[in-house]
Amino acid sequence: MIWHKIAPRLAKDFSVVVADLRGYGDSGKPPGRDDHFGYSKRAMAQDQIEVMQQLGFQKFALAGHDRGGRVGHRMALDHPERVAKLAVLDIVPTRKLFHTVTKEFATAYYHWFFLIQPAPFPETLIGNSVEYYLRRNLGRAIAGAITEEAFAEYLRCFRDPACIHASCEDYRAAASIDLAHDDADLDSKIACPVLALWSERGAMNRLYDVLATWRERAVQVTGKVLPNGHYLPEESPEETLAEIKAFLSS
Repeated sequence: MIWHKIAPRLAKDFSVVVADLRGYGDSGKPPGRDDHFGYSKRAMAQDQIEVMQQLGFQKFALAGHDRGGRVGHRMALDHPERVAKLAVLDIVPTRKLFHTVTKEFATAYYHWFFLIQPAPFPETLIGNSVEYYLRRNLGRAIAGAITEEAFAEYLRCFRDPACIHASCEDYRAAASIDLAHDDADLDSKIACPVLALWSERGAMNRLYDVLATWRERAVQVTGKVLPNGHYLPEESPEETLAEIKAFLSS
């Protein structure tokens, strides 16, 4: 849903596939496992590779915001022959974040440490106040950026207890099996061109040199900071669209 202001306009010039990640939206929501592999970025990446295969796309460019960007990072490492270009929005690599935790990061990204607690603790607390929790998180966006129609769709999906559980499993995987996969790939870099876009108001901009951080993990990286907050495709749609179109066309 976050791409609803951009995807129709991109589709005028490109074939656009917008797929919910495993566990999110109306995608499948398998139960979690003790090792959290079912919600690892490797498993999610494989889902997307198979979707594109079924649709007839052997090689493609990829843009991902936040969790989608983390899946995109893993796709580019696991399937370099399939990903031609990668755009990542308002993130730095997961491993970097967990290995450089500060008070400011932990405060801004408290949910990283809340959601990884064993089930059903976070699931229960969120499930008891779904709308409040969602409005609180999306409230970081500038006023009016997330339309009521968009919020209603987010809420519809997130009211499903399986979606709440899946989102927690996503973060549990990030703090465990994803780190193991990242550690194993420390000698590998993303080979395709990478575009990094990030929020002027967000923690990534305050805490990291975003381009330098991505250049540790990729061979060719360009990018820039954009105005407004974390939800770039909804808060800065014009700027985000312009940067992605230029990147895809280059």
